[in-house]
Amino acid sequence: MTVSELYWDSTYEIVLALMETYPDTDLDSLGLEELNRKIVSLAGFADDPAWANDAILKAILRDWYEEIGV
Repeated sequence: MTVSELYWDSTYEIVLALMETYPDTDLDSLGLEELNRKIVSLAGFADDPAWANDAILKAILRDWYEEIGV
């Protein structure tokens, strides 16, 4: 995957990067704080970490579930 800049509104691109970087993540036990840490540690994450909120994180988690087909 080519590293490009990731922003909070790029939920699908964030999900793809998370899947590649953390392929063995158990989504059922993943809390929002841990998800936030994983996102801001992604190569290419360029947004302000302080802008994260529960709605954004839940949308990313939902998209991740959908992408893996759970």
